[in-house]
Amino acid sequence: MAFLQWDCKDVAKWIESLGYPHYMACFTENAITGRKLIHVNCRNLPKLGITDFKDMKAISAHVRKLLGVSEPVWSRSLAEFHRDDMGLFLERKSRTGECADILTFNQFLRDRKTC
Repeated sequence: MAFLQWDCKDVAKWIESLGYPHYMACFTENAITGRKLIHVNCRNLPKLGITDFKDMKAISAHVRKLLGVSEPVWSRSLAEFHRDDMGLFLERKSRTGECADILTFNQFLRDRKTC
């Protein structure tokens, strides 16, 4: 999960490598780091200045692939928020501080089972 250590310039280079160099500034100007990528999806890409729906879908898919999380199932009830283990783990890793830095996926799973 090296992407968690990316700064906003690394994220911008990654966006460029995906074929979207025209969106590099959207990520750098909004200080999107690897940890903040965890929160990037179609819902908040327009806030970054990305409004082309086709590009939004593609970038969101690339982010999900990078994070290793699955696409939400659209046939589920809207009342049920999609939560998978990896997504929950990455939300915890998106925080700053020593606890988030040292947290491993296996540790997260162990802690989750005891709750």
